[in-house]
Amino acid sequence: MDMCSGSILKKLLLFSLPLMLSSLLQLLFNAADIIVVGRFAGDNSLAAVGSTSSLINLLTNFFMGLSVGANVLVARYFGAKQQKDLTETVHTAMMLSICSGIILTVIGIIGAPLILARMQTPDEVFPLSVLYLRIYFIGMTTMMLYNFGSAILRAVGDTRRPLYYLSLAGVINVLLNLLFVIVLHMDVAGVATATAISQCISAFLIIRCMINIKDSIHLELSGLHIYPDKFKRILQIGLPASVQGILFSFSNVIIQSSVNSFGAITVAGNSAAANIEGFVYVAMNAFHQAAISFTSQNIGAAKYERVNKIAYTAELCVLTVGVVLGNLVTFFGRPLLGLYTSSATVMEAGMKRLRVVCRTYAFCGMMDVMVGSLRGLGYSVMPMIVSLIGACGLRLLWIFTFFQMEQFHTVTSLYLTYPVSWFITFMTHVICFVIVRRKLAMKWGK
Repeated sequence: MDMCSGSILKKLLLFSLPLMLSSLLQLLFNAADIIVVGRFAGDNSLAAVGSTSSLINLLTNFFMGLSVGANVLVARYFGAKQQKDLTETVHTAMMLSICSGIILTVIGIIGAPLILARMQTPDEVFPLSVLYLRIYFIGMTTMMLYNFGSAILRAVGDTRRPLYYLSLAGVINVLLNLLFVIVLHMDVAGVATATAISQCISAFLIIRCMINIKDSIHLELSGLHIYPDKFKRILQIGLPASVQGILFSFSNVIIQSSVNSFGAITVAGNSAAANIEGFVYVAMNAFHQAAISFTSQNIGAAKYERVNKIAYTAELCVLTVGVVLGNLVTFFGRPLLGLYTSSATVMEAGMKRLRVVCRTYAFCGMMDVMVGSLRGLGYSVMPMIVSLIGACGLRLLWIFTFFQMEQFHTVTSLYLTYPVSWFITFMTHVICFVIVRRKLAMKWGK
């Protein structure tokens, strides 16, 4: 897709909708894990799978941030039509994904018991959580290959093929869930195994696609190599994004640990609600990804005058999606939670989260779009610092001070840390964007 000419809104939607569908499908298939476990293995198994999500995000977000660096760099070279640099970046990124996956597999398998114990995982779900986590991380290399590969495809405007590949792998994942859990009674081991197998399929399809492409982002397996200069540039952009992702995940792990202290019922309700609200998040996140790719391609093509329009358009889109979907999910919260569990107490625990988080989720999307615009401009350290202070710092401050007071020691009080930190961080990012844009306008004479 040529992101450097024509209607921004039309192309932004053409780019974002397949990406949104891909992410929604991915979550739908992940939700199938939790639904099958919750319905056919019990609430403890549901809590075991759900309680590991924040930890998985913490361990994977560092390397997923590096894929952001690859995305920005590929888009920049694609827009500037620098083929040699583009090829070297593609091969460096894919080699980096393999190394990342191997490291994560080792960390996940060896460190699972210690980390889950530190998170105050309830005793009744601890063994199941360890088992799920270890099997899940066996497939981490293929997960990294798929995510880095899809980031490269997004950078050149291709969001359709990842949708097709994910759809096929996801259908297989659901069928294997049903086989392993309902027929073979493998409990959480079954859903973890099904996920690992489906990740292998999606990774194979995306690699096959890149091998068959004969220009731009063509991949030669024999050419996999880390080019030092490209690796350095990926790190310059991706490393701050990685640190930011880790900081967010770390604050979420602290919140999850605090949720765990309220017992298995609250953990199960929180897990189901978090899975549901994930559908709203990924729908909004498509515009975050669009802001990165569109901004970076236009910078590469020296179309500086389009940068502000891209930011405004993406913000308008994400605001609309966040408000509409967030409130719809809250309104239909009980029927949706009923897909995960038949327990009335678990559903009520889930509604406490949905009422706070989903109704205000648009702030999170708007914050992310600002981050994407700044990264597309080549500024990655700034949003990292803002997120450290504005989001993570505020959350941790609340948890370790006010939340410890008896009158504020409730799960609803805990959830309120999300919208407050999103809004403050979003406003700070807006100020940063204005300052950066004026600085670059003087440099470019635009």
